[in-house]
Formats: sequence, structure tokens, C-alpha cells
Amino acid sequence: MSDAPTTKQSILLVQRPAGEVDVSCFSLVERAVDELHDGDVLVKNLYLSCDPYLRLRMEQDFVLGAPVVARALGQVVTSKSPRFSPGDFVWGFLGWETYSTTRADNLFAVDPELGPLSHALSVRGMIGLTAWIGIYDIIQPTPGDTVVVSAGAGAVGSVAGQLARLAGARAIAIVGGPDKARHAIDFLGYDAAIDYKAPGSLRDALALACPQGISGYFDNVGGAVLNAVIDNLAPGARLAMCGNISSYNSDAEPPGIALHRMLGTGGTMKWFSINDHMDRVAAFPARVAPLVSSGRLAYYEQIGEGIENVPQAFLGLFRGENLGKRLVKIADFA
Repeated sequence: MSDAPTTKQSILLVQRPAGEVDVSCFSLVERAVDELHDGDVLVKNLYLSCDPYLRLRMEQDFVLGAPVVARALGQVVTSKSPRFSPGDFVWGFLGWETYSTTRADNLFAVDPELGPLSHALSVRGMIGLTAWIGIYDIIQPTPGDTVVVSAGAGAVGSVAGQLARLAGARAIAIVGGPDKARHAIDFLGYDAAIDYKAPGSLRDALALACPQGISGYFDNVGGAVLNAVIDNLAPGARLAMCGNISSYNSDAEPPGIALHRMLGTGGTMKWFSINDHMDRVAAFPARVAPLVSSGRLAYYEQIGEGIENVPQAFLGLFRGENLGKRLVKIADFA
């Protein structure tokens, strides 16, 4: 590795979003690299992650004038911990910046032999594990089931649909736009894809695609899409509630969900967060990597270039521009 730098570029949160988040909320600045203490490591960040949930954290969790805290993958430059050596690949909640100083205990090791480094922030990381938990722990599909996934061509949804099919279920994607519908079928292998932006009723389109009803639903969207799914549930349906992106960019209360329509179905609805399953993160990459390398699990990453482009990449998530996982590459490894 090269000599440790003395400065870094950071994207700061300078204004809390009110309604739709925009570029005025962020500022790219140059700052001094933080001093290392015993137990610390300095990481050169290579890939930065853009995730919808960050919009919620910007409302109150993140400190104004401080870097946006997000997942990043990088390479150790300097270490004052026996856990890592210079040159090691790691990921953690490091932030939108070129270099990060953090405690070694906050980092996860990345094995480059398992596949592309960027996959540690997507299909081999928390994204893939989120889909795994929602499908296999909550929905538990079996042959003959029909599983519907909203945002089915997105970062988590694209994995969830394929895992449902690997379990023998029919998988139906709900997506926004004809290009995403084609991607869902041709690249991800969904049995069908429904464009919620197309003319007509989503409720009716689901009824046509799922004549036996929906056995399992992986929800990334909430709102009106969830209501349309509820009206098409099969008896005993299982709903894995992962995200609610339809309301993330709004200060208004989301529309009511027709939970009363689940009465008599025997269905179950479970909200879950990957943060409650961090004990499974370290072992997951080795478990899922063979599925990816064998081609049984396809994955698409949308990778931008340059730290200055991170805010726009993030904003694109809420305009429906992303396909698969959205990352920004800001440096090459040594």
C-alpha cells in the first residue's frame, strides 16, 4: 500500500431533507484524515453504497456537517490492530468519503477469492442476506407456491425472486417500466413481471398473473402496491415486510393499508430488519458465493464513477432509475 494520506474528500450532510431529497442536502469537501489510535485502521474506500434507507436516517439520525454514514468497501492502508494488515479488503459503515478511520471491530473481512469485490456490498453482503431472510426464514416457499416481489428488479428484490424460484415457487416481479420487466424475466428468470406504471389496475394484473392467489409476498414498496397484493392473497399467505420506499421521500402520512382485508385468510405479516441478523453477516458470503459463481443466482450491479457523483446516484433511487444494486466506484485497489 502507498503512504497514508493526510487529507480526504467527504460528502457531508449539510441540510435535512424536507420532502424530496435533493443535491442541496450535500456538500463535497476536503478534510484532514483522522488520527489513528490503538485498535484503529485507516481504510481507502473503493466502492460506496447508495441505499434508500439512508433517506430516513438523514431526517434525524445523521449529524449535520458530518459525512453521510453508509456502507463502503475498501482496502486497509494503515492498521493499529492485529485483526487487519495493510492490503486487506474490508467493508463496514464507513461513509461517503475517500478514506475512513474506524475501529477494527467495526469492519468485516472481504475474501477476494469469493468473486468480484463489489459483491461484498450487494449479493454477498447485507443485500443478499436481507433477501435470504425474507424468503427462506419468513415466506418459506415450497413447490407450487406463488411468490410476488415488489421492486423485483432492485437490489434486494432481484435476489429475493431468484431464491423463491430456487425453492420451487413461481416468482412474479412488480417493477416500474417495460425495460425493468424485460430484465426481470430475461436476466433474473422471473416467471412473469408486472409493470405497475402500465395502464390498468395493478390489482387486476396480479389476479391474472396469480390465479391461485399469492402465497408469499416480499415487500420493498408498501403503499398502494401492498394494498393490491393484499386483495390477491391466497389462504395462509406469508408476507415479509422489508421496505417502504413509496413513502421515504414524503413528509405526508402514507395511505392506509387495508389490513382488514387479510381477515379470514390465515395470513401472516412480519416486519423484519437486517440489523437484527448481523450475527449471520460474516458467514453469509461463503454460503451464497457458490450460487453466484455457478450461475444459479444472477446479479446486476449499476456502478457509477467518482465520489462527486454519489449524491446524484443516490437521488436516482427515488426516480426509479436503478436496476439491481447501485454503487459508486471511487478508487482502484492497490
